[in-house]
Amino acid sequence: MGFSSNKKGYISEINVTPFVDVMLVLLIIFMVTAPMMIQGENVELPESGSGNIAGESVKWVITITKEGEYFFNDEKVGVDYLSDFLKDKLKSEKKTPEVFIKGDKGTLYGNVITAMSQIKSAGLQNVGMITVPVSED
Repeated sequence: MGFSSNKKGYISEINVTPFVDVMLVLLIIFMVTAPMMIQGENVELPESGSGNIAGESVKWVITITKEGEYFFNDEKVGVDYLSDFLKDKLKSEKKTPEVFIKGDKGTLYGNVITAMSQIKSAGLQNVGMITVPVSED
């Protein structure tokens, strides 16, 4: 807080420069860490012409590896139990979450369809796909 004087008395002013500096540093930190918030196993994603969801908050990710293994975020789940597993998770949620499928580009198309079927049978309607943007090569 700075004080300056004039003939009538003191005028107090708030110095906002340190506040702005801290906010800019926090903004940079969030911009760098936001793309790393997507969860799940590391798979090679297919390319798509649509935009990515890196800035969005993603809570439920079903990952399908090239070998056909299914993961809920980082937890391995058998495909036969995926629907029941999601129903149990859904009980603890206040609102219905969006579910994203993150399938390796080498996995069979049937594995992705099976995951979508299990998600729908669990009562979840909002299903999306995670891809990477098409490269300009």
